[in-house]
Amino acid sequence: MTAVTPAAARRERILQEAVRQGLLDPEGALLAAFVDLDGVAATVGTLHDAFPGPPELPGVLHTFAAKANCLVPVLAGLERLGMGCEVATAGELARALAAGFPAERIVFDAPAKTRAELERALALGVAVNADNFQELERIEGLLAHRASTSRIGVRLNCQVGGGAIAAMSTATSTSKFGVPLTDPGTRERLVRAFGQYPWLTWVHTHTGSQGCPLDLMARGVAQAVEFADRVEAAFGPGRVTGIDIGGGLPVNFADDEVTPTFATYVEQLRVHAPKLFEGRYRVVTEFGRSLLAKNGFLAAYVEYTKSAGGRPIAVTHAGVQVATRTVFSPEAWPLRIEAHEGCGTAKRGRLVRQDVAGPACFAGDLLARDRALPSLRPGDLVVVPDTGAYYFSTPFHYNSLPAPAVHGVRVLADGRVDFTLIRPAQDPWRLSDQDGVSTLPPEPVGAAVHGAR
Repeated sequence: MTAVTPAAARRERILQEAVRQGLLDPEGALLAAFVDLDGVAATVGTLHDAFPGPPELPGVLHTFAAKANCLVPVLAGLERLGMGCEVATAGELARALAAGFPAERIVFDAPAKTRAELERALALGVAVNADNFQELERIEGLLAHRASTSRIGVRLNCQVGGGAIAAMSTATSTSKFGVPLTDPGTRERLVRAFGQYPWLTWVHTHTGSQGCPLDLMARGVAQAVEFADRVEAAFGPGRVTGIDIGGGLPVNFADDEVTPTFATYVEQLRVHAPKLFEGRYRVVTEFGRSLLAKNGFLAAYVEYTKSAGGRPIAVTHAGVQVATRTVFSPEAWPLRIEAHEGCGTAKRGRLVRQDVAGPACFAGDLLARDRALPSLRPGDLVVVPDTGAYYFSTPFHYNSLPAPAVHGVRVLADGRVDFTLIRPAQDPWRLSDQDGVSTLPPEPVGAAVHGAR
């Protein structure tokens, strides 16, 4: 029998209390999500501890990649923990500002920044990483009419290769991101850009995330450091003031062990990019999934069970709307499933191979296929760990499925569980302007009541 991990026991305790307090209810709150705020604080602490301080690194700003969880209360909590925020769209920038991040701790990365977005970022003093030569020219034109306190860098595609998931690999030879550093003549052209634009003082790279090995990521950083050194050799010490090394630390979705760690990644950086720690450059990081994934989980009720072709199927209220990547690409994004009684207690007993299905109206809406679990019954709960990043925070509204409530959780010293509402559940019966109701033409005066004769 598999031993119960401390993390699993904590989820069970939270789940039991959520049921007791009515945050999960088989007739109302059919699906809910939870962010372990204590776990988030502990994970941020390990990130700060992993990177050295002066003199090795004269200044480190750890930013959180907002796309991993863009809920404003979550971002505000990270800001209070000393994090910065990396944003990739105007919407994410608006959320970072609403969460209280000061402009100097926000980094704006995107491959398609508009002129208006750049104007806003430069006016605020937000750091900007340009994606390409045309964007550098656009920034030059904007700065000719307005001074800015923004730190401005350029994103390098170091072209060191891809990992196991193609969609998560951003340093391939044909990646859409950044300036392709090894294409003929590009490195020399980019060095000349540093001579042309005195406001260009940073370099940025991001090799990829899930599925990318640590040594590949570290070799990408090494290329960025080498390029910064080349610029300094051409124009003198201090020409490059900092290197944004991106984020992308993979997450272990197989069990509760936190691996790899930030400390392990720093070890790889020391091997492949030792010059990063010589104290010449400030450093920015952009971790996302690795900070939040293991600090959040979903819980949903089983509505029905059936058998088809000899295989049991449990139909639940969690599917593509909260686990989009897993449903559409299960081989790349498998998730664990835990079976619980309706009261929240973990189910025990003989394992039965069964499918765990979601509520959406297409055959592929499955959280898990042929998964060995204690036999699920209507009224049971399924728990989906490791979903604190990307899953419930950015719901997919297929079939007009509503977004679930998200609750922040703390377990107090006396064992009590304290919940804070982060996002209320969306009421499926309440329509909004997002549904187009405000564009309906007014009903004609004297129109017949629907159904009247």
